[in-house]
Amino acid sequence: MQARKTESQLAVKRMKQFIAGNLHQPITASDVAKAAGYSQFHAARVFKAETGIAPFEYIRQQRLIASARALRSGKLKVLNVALDFVFDTHEGFTRAFTNGFGISPKKYATRPTPEGWLIPVSYLNRSNTNLEKWNMNKTSVIFTQIVNRPLRKLILKRGIAADNYHDYCLEIGCGTHDASAAWDVLTEIKEALYEPVGVWLPENMHPVGTGIYAHGVEVPEDYQGVIPAGFDVIELPACQMMVFQGEPYDDEIFEEAVGLCMEQIKRFNPEVYGFEWAPELAPRMQLAPEGWRGYIEMLPVRKATY
Repeated sequence: MQARKTESQLAVKRMKQFIAGNLHQPITASDVAKAAGYSQFHAARVFKAETGIAPFEYIRQQRLIASARALRSGKLKVLNVALDFVFDTHEGFTRAFTNGFGISPKKYATRPTPEGWLIPVSYLNRSNTNLEKWNMNKTSVIFTQIVNRPLRKLILKRGIAADNYHDYCLEIGCGTHDASAAWDVLTEIKEALYEPVGVWLPENMHPVGTGIYAHGVEVPEDYQGVIPAGFDVIELPACQMMVFQGEPYDDEIFEEAVGLCMEQIKRFNPEVYGFEWAPELAPRMQLAPEGWRGYIEMLPVRKATY
C-alpha cells in the first residue's frame, strides 16, 4: 500500500512539474497523462485523489496565480497577460480572474498592496453565504508573502490551559490596551524586533501543564535585557514564515471577519506555492487584529520536499 502511495505521489509531482513548465502553452489531458506515465483516466483519478482537485482545475489555478504575479510587475497590459497564459479573450480572462480572486485584474494591477500572492477564492472554498454575511463591500482576497525571520528569542507569558485569546485573558487577566495583562508588559520591551503577537505554541515549545496559546514578543538572539517576572524565553531558529493578510474590515464585524479569515488560512495548502508547514520551527503567530490593516497571521514554512 505504501509503495503504491509513493508511486502516486511521484506521478503527481511529475504532472505538477510538467504543468509548471508549460503554463504559457496549451495543455491537454493527454499531455498531463504522458507526464505521469498513466492513462488519461488513471492520471486524472490519481491527481484528484492526491490533491483534492482535478488536473484542469489545478492548471487554471496555477495560470491565474502566475498571471497575478505578472500583473503585479506593472509592466504588462491585461490583454497581454491574458494571451500569455492561454486565455482566448480579454473578457474571458477578466471573468476568470475576478471569479477566482474576487477582484478584477485591472484593479489588482493598480492597487497599492504589499508584494505577495493572491489566494484564489475558489481554492479556499468560500461560500456565497459567508461572503454575503461578511458584508464588507471589499474584495474577498487574502494576500500572502514569505518573510525571513532571523535567529531570535521569544519572550512570552504562558497560560495554564488556554488554546485561544479569550480563555488566555481570563487566565492571566486583562490589561489597559483591550488585550491581556501580558500585552502591557511586552509593549514596554524596547529591544523588540517586531510588535507583540499572540502565539499558538507547537508541541515542542509548550511544557506539560501549560496552555497552547500565549502572548509574546520577538527580541534579538543576543538579547541581554530583563526578562519580566513570570515570563519565559524560547530560542527560535532562523526560518521562513508565510504571512497571510486579509482585507481591511469594519470593526463592528470584527469577530466575523477575523473568524472567516482564520478558517480560510486553516484550509490553505502551502504546497500550492512549493512550501510545506514547519511547526517545529516557530509558533503560529497573529498580530493584534485591527480593521484598518486586516487580520494578519503567520505560520512557519520550509521548501516542500515532495
